This record gives sequence, C-alpha cells and structure tokens, in this order.
Amino acid sequence: MLSGDLADAADVETARDQVLAVLGEFRRSMVLVPIRDGGVLAGDHGGLRWIYVFTDTDTLTAFAQARGEGGEWQFRRVYGARLLDETVAEVAVPCGIAVDVGSDGAFLLPPAAGVVPDEVAVTEAPEGTSA
Repeated sequence: MLSGDLADAADVETARDQVLAVLGEFRRSMVLVPIRDGGVLAGDHGGLRWIYVFTDTDTLTAFAQARGEGGEWQFRRVYGARLLDETVAEVAVPCGIAVDVGSDGAFLLPPAAGVVPDEVAVTEAPEGTSA
C-alpha cells in the first residue's frame, strides 16, 4: 500500500467515524417534525421522499418564513431513533430524513443500510435517476 493510500484510508475511517457520531447523536435527540394535513411535512427529490425535521424552533421558524408561511406551525417532538426506525418504515416509498433544511447546518440521513431498517433501505438508484 502506498503512503497516499494509507492517508486515504485514514480519511475514510475518520469520515465514517464522523458520520456514525452524527447518526448516533440524531438517534438520541428530540427533534421537531412539522405536521401538515394530518401527516409529516415532506418533499420529494431524486426519486426519494425526505421527511423534514428541525433541531430547534428557530430553524423551523426560519424555514417557514423562507417558504412564505409565517405564523404558527403545528409540530411534534420525537426522538430521531423513532423517525428512522418506525416512521421511515411506514412510508410507502423510499424515504430519508432532511435535517434543518435551509440552514447552514442542514444535512441528510439517506434511506441507506445502517441508517434505516434494512428492509426499507435503498440498495440501488431509484428508477429514473443516475447513481
């Protein structure tokens, strides 16, 4: 193995550890899930559905205002683990979690093995998209 390969392997391990740390923190955290028309607020992109969740009311408010939908929004507080393990599994299409959409700290938790239950994990690119 070349020295550059060792550095690349270390970078991959570091990135993997960081992703696992973020995922673990999300699973243990209470998040805000906006409710619209009796269901969770979600958007479709790239052949996937993304449930919008927020880490605090300020970020949720900024998102609502950016959409031109000020005022009070109904939301539920739930643990991230429940969203990943139960809610995503109940959606009839491939589904991930979009955290703090529209903010500098936004990130996605895709419907991948190790993130969501294996039975609902996406293992190939959705039809009509490229990998």
